[in-house]
Amino acid sequence: MSNLLAKKSVQLVKNYIETLDINVQLIELDSTARTAQDAANSLNQEVGSIVKSLLFRSSENEFYLCLVSGDKYLSTEKVAAITGNKIIKSSADEVKKQTGFSIGGVSPFAHLIPPNRIFIDKNLNRFDMVYAAAGHPYVVFGITYLDLLNTTLAEEKVITE
Repeated sequence: MSNLLAKKSVQLVKNYIETLDINVQLIELDSTARTAQDAANSLNQEVGSIVKSLLFRSSENEFYLCLVSGDKYLSTEKVAAITGNKIIKSSADEVKKQTGFSIGGVSPFAHLIPPNRIFIDKNLNRFDMVYAAAGHPYVVFGITYLDLLNTTLAEEKVITE
């Protein structure tokens, strides 16, 4: 096992995946997947198949994880309308405190403190296989859209512009 796969944040994701009844393997990259474009380049995949895990919060400190296609932009107005709350993007410190992961490596699951709600943008269903961060900017995993939807218990919505 490489040093990256031994990192605590990656182990959290690996251990969580092992509890699932699906076949998902961690992929260690030679170059960064810190951004969706970086991940797409590293994996030789379309940028749209990359899952951006974006954390937002309401003024009441309710946290919402938004899983968005790498080629789309989140509409905070749409998420605000769905939640009934004004939302703001969580700071890097809030992301780390809530999820246990640093920005650029936020997994869609295995968070320290589960978000109040998880939304998955319907645009991701254009791809049979999508790729998400696994706790580190150099480690990702491939998962089918349906398995991602089912394992995160996300609400399927149109949340992009």
